[in-house]
Amino acid sequence: MKIALASDHAGFSAKEDIKKYLEGKGHVVEDFGAPGEESFDYPDSAYPAARSIAVGKNDKGVFVCGSGNGVNIVANKVKGIRSALVYNKEIAAFAASDTGCQVICFGARFMDPELIKECIDAWLVAPEPAERHLRRIHKINGGEKYECR
Repeated sequence: MKIALASDHAGFSAKEDIKKYLEGKGHVVEDFGAPGEESFDYPDSAYPAARSIAVGKNDKGVFVCGSGNGVNIVANKVKGIRSALVYNKEIAAFAASDTGCQVICFGARFMDPELIKECIDAWLVAPEPAERHLRRIHKINGGEKYECR
């Protein structure tokens, strides 16, 4: 699987750990994240990473910032992307099986690195959304045609 990684400076260390973990499992990882721990704005990473998924260059994405909120908001601004803020394995699995999220986001300042890895594993092995969930996903996608002012 091809996985896009995004981070800001607060998520840099976690992103590096996630990258090694995913590559160790045989995934191809494209790193859009901060190059180090010096100040780096999360939109500069999350937008191109999310776009790479929207156009099919990458299959999924794992995004990390201090709280997870910033990268999650950015990912959800990209047409065709559904992103979830994840904080435990159950929510990670639901992000895949209930809403078909292609992106999951983590708050590096609030989560243990091992729990992040467990959440990623739960998300990657979760089943695709069942028919009853697809109806809801189509409604989410349909909302993208409306311009908010």
